[in-house]
Amino acid sequence: MAKVRVGRVGEQIKKELSQIIQTELKDPRIGFITVTGVDLTNDLSQARVYLSVLGSEEQKEETLKALARGTGFIRSELGKRIRFRHTPELLFKFDSSIEYGSKIEALLHTINGRSGE
Repeated sequence: MAKVRVGRVGEQIKKELSQIIQTELKDPRIGFITVTGVDLTNDLSQARVYLSVLGSEEQKEETLKALARGTGFIRSELGKRIRFRHTPELLFKFDSSIEYGSKIEALLHTINGRSGE
């Protein structure tokens, strides 16, 4: 039962964070971000937020710095939108699965293109 609740709360956090980052944050360093997932601890004290960022490595680092700077604001907004006893601590991490998938797709495309000759 607890796992189901953690999953539901994680999805709600993901939805709200996406909205907060895209509409509320005014930092120009934040580029195009997609919240790809949220992993919560069982006691809901910590949330690992996985992000996909479009751009170069330098832009990704700037985005991460901007998010780290705005974590307090993001947490307070999240606390207003979802009623928690204690709003979880947010840890932002890059999700490289989309890039990895694109790389694999490009490799498969080159393999298939050469075998068809």
